[in-house]
Amino acid sequence: MDVIQLLEKLVSFPVLGGESNLTIIHWIQEYIENFGVQTTLVPNKEGNKASLHCRIGPPIDDGVILSGHSDVVPVAGQNWYTDPFILTDIDDGNLYGRGSCDMKGFIACCLAVLPEIVNANLKKPIYFAFSYDEEVGCLGAPDLIKHIQDTYTEKPKYAIVGEPTLMDSIVGQKGIYILDVYVNGSAGHSSRILDEVSAVHEAARLVLWLENKMHELVKGGTKDNRFHPPFSTLHVGQIKGGIASNVIADNAYFSLDIRTIPKDNLESIVDEFKIHCKAQEQKLRTVFPGFKIDILENHPPVPPLDTPEGTSVIDLIQRITGNTEQSGVSYASEAGQFANGGYESIICGPGSIAQAHRANEFIAKEQLAKGILMLQNLIKEMAESI
Repeated sequence: MDVIQLLEKLVSFPVLGGESNLTIIHWIQEYIENFGVQTTLVPNKEGNKASLHCRIGPPIDDGVILSGHSDVVPVAGQNWYTDPFILTDIDDGNLYGRGSCDMKGFIACCLAVLPEIVNANLKKPIYFAFSYDEEVGCLGAPDLIKHIQDTYTEKPKYAIVGEPTLMDSIVGQKGIYILDVYVNGSAGHSSRILDEVSAVHEAARLVLWLENKMHELVKGGTKDNRFHPPFSTLHVGQIKGGIASNVIADNAYFSLDIRTIPKDNLESIVDEFKIHCKAQEQKLRTVFPGFKIDILENHPPVPPLDTPEGTSVIDLIQRITGNTEQSGVSYASEAGQFANGGYESIICGPGSIAQAHRANEFIAKEQLAKGILMLQNLIKEMAESI
């Protein structure tokens, strides 16, 4: 199967983040094992999802992990011109389908060059590491990384995460943490607003505190020009509460998205917010003893990526892509998790992030060709390594 045929098959699996990915991961497993490569599945606790990893080449240190995720984002409510789960070629140089860009295009490239990897006389190994639930918080990668560490006696050196970057080298990503904040106030007639504690009013004050904290971080001068914007951001994307305009709201909810540059400390930002919430609780319980603010983790924090200048993985990616520039991205990926696992990590893959998560997602055929070329150059690199 060539890369387009492989991508067509991968796109046909409508596996959304949070759902079972066993159909696609079992197909990938069977495809890889047809080439005589032993694979390992890393299931979740419920057994309805699994990551996959394998090694091609000798059990020697300093190999390269090629990382991708098997899940995609939903298509509901989007205006698709084609069936999102049928890869469609409308003869404009692009291939349309959900996940074609993010990031089944990269997985298709990995599988397309698998025969070349198997037949190469590798001096150092190449690993595949394909996860689940990346799109809902990079949930599968930590167990996958730990399993790789526990399985192989040798230690891989590099991780290339094939998110769509137009084959640019991404050495930095922001960390991300999503919190759900619930405010419990006292219900009553709106005329008694000064005698009750409105959950909506208090939630609004918390949102303003968060916005002011973001501006404080900006004014503090800590920035990283690899990102746009070059500062950490705090954003409330959802807020709900109350039942009517003349009823004081006894409950409210908002969702907080925190994206931190590597120089900022996520834990200290969250701790400061929690301290502020505790102070508000103590203050307002003099009015309503049941006033409460609950801060719940939507999903575990995804760490930032900060690959320093001069790191050898940058030299490697330059040799196999020909690109000499490095930059950063504000979206989250599994690269920070691989870096925390001890691997020199970089993000580089075919397709444009501008196409991800939107209707009529596509990847250019030219980008697939560039992805194939990068991996073929990597094969040569690993075959010539001493």
